[in-house]
Amino acid sequence: KSQVMPNKNNVNNHKVTYKKSGVSIKQADKLINKIKPLTKRTLNKNVLSDIGGFGALYDISKLKYKNPVLVSGSDGVGTKLKIALDLKNFDGIGIDLVAMCVNDIISQGAKPLFFLDYYATGKLNLKNSYEIIRSIAKGCKMSECALIGGETAEMPGLYNKNDFDLAGFCVGIIEKKNILPKKNISNGDILIGLKSSGLHSNGYSLINYLIKKEKLKLNSRLNRKKIGDILIQPTKIYTNILKLQNFTDIKGIANITGGGITENIPRILPNGVKACIYRKNIKLPKIFETIKQIGNIDDSEMFKVFNCGIGMVIVVEKNKSEKTINNLKKLKLSPVIVGCILKSKEKPKVEYNN
Repeated sequence: KSQVMPNKNNVNNHKVTYKKSGVSIKQADKLINKIKPLTKRTLNKNVLSDIGGFGALYDISKLKYKNPVLVSGSDGVGTKLKIALDLKNFDGIGIDLVAMCVNDIISQGAKPLFFLDYYATGKLNLKNSYEIIRSIAKGCKMSECALIGGETAEMPGLYNKNDFDLAGFCVGIIEKKNILPKKNISNGDILIGLKSSGLHSNGYSLINYLIKKEKLKLNSRLNRKKIGDILIQPTKIYTNILKLQNFTDIKGIANITGGGITENIPRILPNGVKACIYRKNIKLPKIFETIKQIGNIDDSEMFKVFNCGIGMVIVVEKNKSEKTINNLKKLKLSPVIVGCILKSKEKPKVEYNN
């Protein structure tokens, strides 16, 4: 039998390492050690593990619920990340990530318990990564939930060097009998809007399109503020709503996220009713007016893409609305009546009354 021997002239003595392929385990370890103090500030006595393990442990046995139901939510920040990259501003992007998940589970009446993040990038930049995760930890503190774990993935070839993506996962808890929305949403109920902090994290593909077409410029100013700074404003976290004195009066909460007011309110409505929105009660903040004008965008598109200044909508009985508004004001949640519930023979929908 003949045997193929290696040709010394063709032997490649170049050693291949993980680092040469573009992944630095050393950098990842440095990041973990650097962020441990951040995560510890968000923990409570129910957290049984530290970051670095294969799984995160949270003890719910001592929580006072008769019939506890866990509520989970997962989301990302979307193309708002491009604005953060262009501005090299990562101070609030983690708050966005937490808010997008937490606001969803709050809408079902659940108290947030813990949060995990997934951070993927082409090349691990310690400074940027630390700022992003510090921002996530800040969002968790604001939400009163624990940052108990996550994943940092360095993926050269899949992401460009400075590009990255974020995803989040949140778990909350609620008594089974208190799950929202309730089934008794009916004709005459009042819709109360809670003001947003800006665009939150929705509609940024349209925003980036306007920037690409040079109709919207990050360095231009609006009310003495740079457009870029307005666009990067973090999503408002509405955890305070759980402290509402008459929270049990709430029949439903709609998080005005992707799909705007038009698409999100019907998600909480039973058959036989529709939402009538008082268009005159919703005063578009300047940034939305600017986007509408420079993009020549009609009202129906605006309300289907953006929150238009309303971050959440609450449903209550008419005779409970004044009390609810007063209590919301005490929590500094800036309430405004934005509409009512009407009977309908069609599928649940939103109509606008000018």
